[in-house]
Amino acid sequence: MSIGEVLAQLRVEFPDTTISKLRFLESEGLVEPQRTPAGYRKYSWDDVARLRFVLTAQRDQYLPLRVIREQLAEADRDGLPGSERHRPSLVAVGPDGEVPGRELAAPVGESSETRLDRTELLSRSGLAEALLAELERMGLVVSQPPGWYDADALVIAQAVAGLAAYGLEPRHLRGYRTAADREVGLFAQLVAPLARQNDPAARARAAEAARELVGLSQRLHAALVRVGLRGTLGR
Repeated sequence: MSIGEVLAQLRVEFPDTTISKLRFLESEGLVEPQRTPAGYRKYSWDDVARLRFVLTAQRDQYLPLRVIREQLAEADRDGLPGSERHRPSLVAVGPDGEVPGRELAAPVGESSETRLDRTELLSRSGLAEALLAELERMGLVVSQPPGWYDADALVIAQAVAGLAAYGLEPRHLRGYRTAADREVGLFAQLVAPLARQNDPAARARAAEAARELVGLSQRLHAALVRVGLRGTLGR
C-alpha cells in the first residue's frame, strides 16, 4: 500500500492522523515500510497493524514513544506478526468521538477542525450563559475570531459544567488556570528549541514531545488527586 492508502485505512479509527505523522513515526523507527526502486514507500498489512498499535497506545494510554518502541521490540523478539501482537486495550467511543475520562482536544501544536458558535458550545457543554461569561472573564474559555470556539474550549466547558454540578464555582477554578500557566511555561522551554527549527522532522518531534508531556502531566495530576483523597475515602 502507498502512504495515502495507509492513511485512508487509519483515519477511520484515528481521524487526526496525517501523512506527516506517519513519516514521523517512521523516522522514529516505529515502522519500516519497504521502498520501491523509485523510492516510494510500500506498506504491508503488518506495517498497518504496527501503526494501529502505536496510535492506539498513544490515544488510549498516553504512552510515550519510548515505551511503545520497547513493547514493539518485545513483540518482535517473540516473533509475533502484527495481527497477533497484543494491542493496547480499547475504550468505548461516544457518538461525537469522545471517550469518557479523556479529553476531546486537538493534538498539541495542531489546529482543531472543531468550530462551534456560542449557542453550540452552550448546548454541547450544558453551561449556562452566565457561567460561560464568567469563565471568559477569568480567561478559562477563550473564543477565536470571529467568535467561534475550538475543541479545547468545549473540553474545558464540559469539565466545568461537570464540576459545577458538584457545587464548584468559577472562583474555585483559579488555581487550575495558574497551575496550567506554570506548566505551559515549563514545557515551552523544553520543546521550543525543536519547534524553532526549520526542519519539519524537528517540529514533528517537538509536537510529539508536547503531546507526551501533556499526557504525563494529566497522569501525574490524576494520581496526586487520587492519593490525596484516600484519607477522605478511608482507603
